[in-house]
Amino acid sequence: MTTSSGSHRSEPATTADERDMLDGWLDYHRATLVWKCDGLQDEQLRRTPLAPSELSLLGLVRHMAEVERYWFRKIILGEDLPEVYCTNENPDGDFHFSEAATWAEAEQVWQTEVEQARRAAAGRSLDAVSQAGSHHRGEVFSLRWVYTHMIEEYARHNGHADLLREQIDGATGD
Repeated sequence: MTTSSGSHRSEPATTADERDMLDGWLDYHRATLVWKCDGLQDEQLRRTPLAPSELSLLGLVRHMAEVERYWFRKIILGEDLPEVYCTNENPDGDFHFSEAATWAEAEQVWQTEVEQARRAAAGRSLDAVSQAGSHHRGEVFSLRWVYTHMIEEYARHNGHADLLREQIDGATGD
């Protein structure tokens, strides 16, 4: 598997400063998710091979677009934005999609949210506090907390992606 952009995954330098290390690990995990999807057809990316789970590789990419949007734009910047795929009627819309859902659309939306996330974090101190509170309890977050959470979120879902990819075509890899 290679990433569809032709790029490779690079672990951050082992002696990087905190900000560069957090940026590096977040980008590493973003690249890992794309790598796990690389070379598959839309039909394969839509598959949910781990019944009864509704997880699919396409759903994971759509989910991470929602997560990037939520934490960096809605929480850090305080932007009032609708969700991309989810609605009140379909709160799991990132994982519920039609046969018309494509990798091209999901990757474009996800890449846009990743770029928006980078802009939201640029120039902010890791100690900067979010402009909005969470929808659960209203607490605010430092940018450092959001970075750490995003790395955890991607790492967890990349583990799911490993299992999904192996079930789809037998491909494995770190």
